[in-house]
Amino acid sequence: MKKIALLFVAGTGLLYACTRVPITGRSQLNLIPESTIQSMALQEYQTFLSQNKTISPTGSKDAEMVRRVGGRIAQAVTTYMAQNNLGNEVANYKWEFNLVNDKQVNAWCMPGGKVVVYTGLLPVTQNETALACVMGHEIAHAIARHGNERMSQGLVAQGIQVAGAVALNKNPQAQNIFMQAFNVGGPLGLMAYGRQNELEADHLGLIFMAMAGYNPQEAVPFWTRMASTGGQKPPELLSTHPSDDRRIAQLQKLMPEAMKYYRTQR
Repeated sequence: MKKIALLFVAGTGLLYACTRVPITGRSQLNLIPESTIQSMALQEYQTFLSQNKTISPTGSKDAEMVRRVGGRIAQAVTTYMAQNNLGNEVANYKWEFNLVNDKQVNAWCMPGGKVVVYTGLLPVTQNETALACVMGHEIAHAIARHGNERMSQGLVAQGIQVAGAVALNKNPQAQNIFMQAFNVGGPLGLMAYGRQNELEADHLGLIFMAMAGYNPQEAVPFWTRMASTGGQKPPELLSTHPSDDRRIAQLQKLMPEAMKYYRTQR
């Protein structure tokens, strides 16, 4: 029988296992201390910045917009977490919002609040509210700890047992799982999440943008535009992302909930 991996934090005896995602309440497996995930993510983020050109918000309306949108969503998320006794989960976040000169239609958020938007995304978002939809979605991945969840699943699948959190940084198998969980260096950006995580990030992201004062109804036309840029796609069963029709249908179903948050901000 394959040995199930359990990660204990050295010196405390605490087991990181089942946690719940904010807003949805879904139970998830998180074996790794978030501080460890954030430390590993920060290293990759710094490497990325050293290899890519960021655009200064000074003199760039687009870069200024990215920072403005990110700041508003981060503030809304931080307030929500504090009001729901979850403030400790984002206490160590050091938010950064960068626009990177790259033709990819993409954006991502590292655990710890490091957000990158590619210039290639802006012709598709077309406006600030649609950009808030994307950034809310990407920030939702971090807040929901989807990276930790995917890496934890990888550790269990590989039967890797780690005696202490620091050992992850020295374990070649664990490092490889981290690279796969976050798709570091992949052609579509850093994050590689499954269908469940993507739909959950859509849900949280819709709420987050509404909390920040952005009309969540813009999400449907935005994702419709995104669908038109994708070309021919594989069936949802063969894809790591939900089908465009399923994604849009869920957003429409969630809209009444999101609008409640939006109305309270007006």
